[in-house]
Amino acid sequence: MIKAILIFNNHGKPRLIRFYQYFAEDLQQQIIRETFHLVSKRDDNVCNFLEGGSLIGGSDYKLIYRHYATLYFVFCVDSSESELGILDLIQVFVETLDKCFENVCELDLIFHMDKVHYILQEVVMGGMVLETNMNEIVAQVEVQTRMEKSEVKLSRPSG
Repeated sequence: MIKAILIFNNHGKPRLIRFYQYFAEDLQQQIIRETFHLVSKRDDNVCNFLEGGSLIGGSDYKLIYRHYATLYFVFCVDSSESELGILDLIQVFVETLDKCFENVCELDLIFHMDKVHYILQEVVMGGMVLETNMNEIVAQVEVQTRMEKSEVKLSRPSG
């Protein structure tokens, strides 16, 4: 099961945080700092998974991550998840973001947080993987965007 999804930039600034297991706010902040420290100090030529930090469960948990340009995408999972499956899921998530934002960048995550969260909810909900087909995810995002646009038109006063 996926316990947390963390996206932060090269300086450790969180850009998307989603915990699927309850942690107190101060502990979440410690987890974010520890995770960034563990992931950012690794060389680019080493494997993309490592044992979870002491705060998030130790040896029963794994941090699986990808580093794209200025962003780290980190999934914290328990031992029941496949490392390669999660790496593939990260790739699908990033490619979906790329399609929806036409070359996603850090600013897209900042200024379109609602859309990013919606995309993530199409992929993972409650720590369980829902969808891995990028075309299905993009189609659902497009439906949601059309609905939002039609609601905006309906809520405008005529005159």
